[in-house]
Amino acid sequence: MAARMKERYQKEVAPALAKEFNIQNPMAIPRLEKIVINMGMGEAVSNAKLLDTATDELASIAGQKPVVTRAKKSIA
Repeated sequence: MAARMKERYQKEVAPALAKEFNIQNPMAIPRLEKIVINMGMGEAVSNAKLLDTATDELASIAGQKPVVTRAKKSIA
């Protein structure tokens, strides 16, 4: 997934940015360094099944298995 995103950025987006902003130096074009996908699941406290479906959805979007991290302290 990341390789396809990087390839698309290099082939389509970067040349369009260079043309739009009249950038001559290829090192001056902004680069993608990191892509982060985050999902807050407040409803998972009452229904644990929602956590499984959310994990499956994030896995299908990112192409990687997400890491489930629970809150250390309750905000309420």
